[in-house]
Amino acid sequence: MKCVVDFEKCTGLGICESLAPEFFEVNDDGDLLLLKEDITDAELQEVEEAVAGCPTEALSIER
Repeated sequence: MKCVVDFEKCTGLGICESLAPEFFEVNDDGDLLLLKEDITDAELQEVEEAVAGCPTEALSIER
């Protein structure tokens, strides 16, 4: 599984960073950085919560 970001939709609010900090970081310029894209089974719930919490629907999981 992979985490996918639609950077056109992302506004850099940082909700994903607070829910899954190993995967997402908002830099000082307000841009989202995808720190890693491969998701293990153990990390899936955390990333699913970040996807669900994104108000712009910029995040998805590719299965």
